[in-house]
Formats: sequence, structure tokens, C-alpha cells
Amino acid sequence: MTKYLVSGASGLLGLNFGLQMNARHEVVGVVNQHGLVGTPFAIETADLSTPGEATRLLEKVQPDVLLHCAALANIDACEAQPELAYRINADVPGELAAACRQMGIKMVHISTDAVFDGQLGGYHEADATNPINVYARTKLAGEQQVAEKNSEAIIARVNFYGWSLRGKRSLAEFFYTNLASGKPMMGFTDVLFCPLQVNDLADVLVAMVDNKLSGLYHVLSSESISKYEFGCRIARRFGLDEHLIEATSWEKAGLKANRSPSLTLSVEKLTRDLGKNLPDQQQGIERFYDTFEQNLPQRLRSLDAGA
Repeated sequence: MTKYLVSGASGLLGLNFGLQMNARHEVVGVVNQHGLVGTPFAIETADLSTPGEATRLLEKVQPDVLLHCAALANIDACEAQPELAYRINADVPGELAAACRQMGIKMVHISTDAVFDGQLGGYHEADATNPINVYARTKLAGEQQVAEKNSEAIIARVNFYGWSLRGKRSLAEFFYTNLASGKPMMGFTDVLFCPLQVNDLADVLVAMVDNKLSGLYHVLSSESISKYEFGCRIARRFGLDEHLIEATSWEKAGLKANRSPSLTLSVEKLTRDLGKNLPDQQQGIERFYDTFEQNLPQRLRSLDAGA
């Protein structure tokens, strides 16, 4: 049994990972602003942006693996507070990476597909990056710090969806909630991505650790899809009205922030090194539906200390 320390344990990935893996591994979750109650795994409360807190926590818990999910991920918040974003998204991962190397702890650092500008698509790990906002620039800086300070760390560029603590953290939840309420929505036909269902992502991350991988990987679905088609597939699987989704261009939607049109990333490297294929979109949506049928959204809400 492997002991995992999971930062950002109230977030979409951290919480689903803890619930899913607790039966197979020892899990300790780290929370800061969003408290949890009644979790089947242990909880530590810590502000990792405080100098020295990261090392203190690692020394206290003594994990085999650190899964670092915590980040300042709100794009507008990052734009408004770039120094805080850099501290949380770049400096803290670097400090954790150095401490993990010194203590012999395996680190898995969660990054983002947004390090690319999406003008080309089909990106491989060695391709040049071009982040278009503060969030993406600070996440890229975090990748660089982790790579410099801990060559054995896994750096996973991801895009994922699933059920979250408060039901507002993923595009799939957004589509489901609005369509279930009969609300019309927009779906962008010109924005492509490769989202991976969060429970599938948890399985893949553990497999990467078990296979002793290290370095930079794209950890996404094997299939790209437009956000419009993604919404339609969600609607069809849940028996909702896909005609409520208006097929449109993001440029016509009146959005303030630019969108990256083609965040399609190759998973060829990971597929080769794991020796198996990554899930496609329909497999992911089936699992998203299955977890709904298993009352996962209600279970998650019951763990919210702020509810």
C-alpha cells in the first residue's frame, strides 16, 4: 500500500482521487480554504504558500508520493493577483519538488494544457509553449521549477472533468446542470480539447507512479472533441435536450478573455510508456454517467464543511 499526500484535496481531482484510491492506498488530503468533513481519508489543514509550510507538512506526513493538485486556477483571480498566482502556481511547486527530492518522495505535479496557445493543435511534449494569460504563464513556470529541482518528478499536463464538491468545477457539470434545468446554452464548435474524466485520470496517475515514470507527459483523453459536441454527448447520455445547445463560435459569444482554439495534445508518449490506450470521449462520458448513478454528486456535497 502506497501512502499518498494529496494537496488541493477539496478540489475536483484531489477529492475524487482521495475517495477513489482510499480503499487501495493510504491517502492524506491537504486542504486550506475549503474544509472537508466526514472523508474516509485523513485531512491536514495547511497554507502551502506560507514559507516553510511545505517542508513541515512533508516531514510530518512522510508520504511515499505527493500528488500536487493545489493551484490558483481561477483565470480572473490570476489576472488580478499575478504575484499571488506566481507564488502558488510556480514557487510552491518548486519548493515541494526540492523537498521531495531531498526526502526521497515521488512527486506528481499537475499542470495544464493551457501552456499552449491552441493555434496549431496536435502538440507533443517537446513542442514550444506559448501561454496566453497569467494563469497559464505561472503554471508553465511551475513546470519549469519542478523539472529543474526534481528530475524524478512526474509533470502531468491535464484537462479533466467530473463531479465536484459544489458542482461548479467542470464543463460537464455546467452542461448537465443547465440542460437539466431546461436552460439554453452555447457550445463552441471552434474550440477543441481532449478532456479526461477525473476518475480515469486518477487511475492513470497511479499507473504512472506504479510504472516508475518520470518527466513531462500529456495526460488526457485519446480523442479530441469540440465543446459543442462534448455538450451534445453529455445531453444524449443523460437523456437531456441537446437542441438547447446553440452551436456557435467563441468569437461571437461576447467573452472577455480569448480562447485557445485547439488544445489538442498528443498522448502518444504516455500510451507507449504505459503500454495501454487512454480512454476516448465516450468511455469518459460513460464513467461520468455511472458515477452520477452511484450518487457521487450527493456524496461529495455531504463532505463540504461550508455547506
